[in-house]
Amino acid sequence: MKFTKILALAFALLSTTFAPAFASIKDAPQAYLRKDTQEIIVFVNDGKLYCRRTEDNFELCHGMEEQPDGSWTGDKMKHPDMPGFMTFNGTVTFREGELTIKGCAVGNSMCDSEVWIRQ
Repeated sequence: MKFTKILALAFALLSTTFAPAFASIKDAPQAYLRKDTQEIIVFVNDGKLYCRRTEDNFELCHGMEEQPDGSWTGDKMKHPDMPGFMTFNGTVTFREGELTIKGCAVGNSMCDSEVWIRQ
């Protein structure tokens, strides 16, 4: 009985200590840093992924759908340095504290990507 209590206490301690490292984007919004200065909040709403810059609510990825491999794709991605009417095909992938966002235009022949660090 004593061992069970110790095991339960250890599990509770580990789950609260390391919970942020294992939190899924589906569980709670996550903050990422773009270009070392821009905070981006990434969240899932109604099963779709969104990425919003906090300083002006500019939405970089809008309503992206999850793929079987765990990536998210969509065709309504925007770049803050481009005219607002332009949208791009995009892919977002998550990996151990990083988010990689890739946008493509002209039939996926012109692409650019960035890596954002989780805060």
